[in-house]
Amino acid sequence: MSHPYFLNYSEQVQTQVTQLIESKRLSVFFKSRYPEPHQIKSDKLLYEYVEGLRQQYLKNTPRVSQAKFEKRNNMVLNALGTHTFKTTRHGQKQKTSHQIHIAAQLKHAPEAVLRALVVHELAHFKEKDHNKAFYKLCQHMEPNYHQLELELRLFMLMCETEGNTNYT
Repeated sequence: MSHPYFLNYSEQVQTQVTQLIESKRLSVFFKSRYPEPHQIKSDKLLYEYVEGLRQQYLKNTPRVSQAKFEKRNNMVLNALGTHTFKTTRHGQKQKTSHQIHIAAQLKHAPEAVLRALVVHELAHFKEKDHNKAFYKLCQHMEPNYHQLELELRLFMLMCETEGNTNYT
């Protein structure tokens, strides 16, 4: 059985994922790999985390005007994170705001999983499409990006199959 989140992965990875699902050991996998969830529990701390990464890797992009956790009923259908660009005009002046919204379920995720999503959303500030340049930028910000993206997918699957979004 292959899962939709992993269709573009190798057969070996798909087999390992299937084994984790069937043995109901996804949460055990995460606990052994990441014993503690991250400590970013408020919108203010999330903003500082996001803006810190932006300042470190995307210095020439505008500041993030807002970063917050957002309650969503379904992490997958509504997306785990979104980035928004809003432009408003006030007379001759044009103001652009950049916002990042992260699914509240990720308040209890390992930091690496949260980082993968934040890096992904920040990369959209420079690259709108999921193309080669986009993934190169993700890897610039997080050299282990592809592994963390896989683990983000595993975390989504754990929440979905085990009903466990509280990673504590």
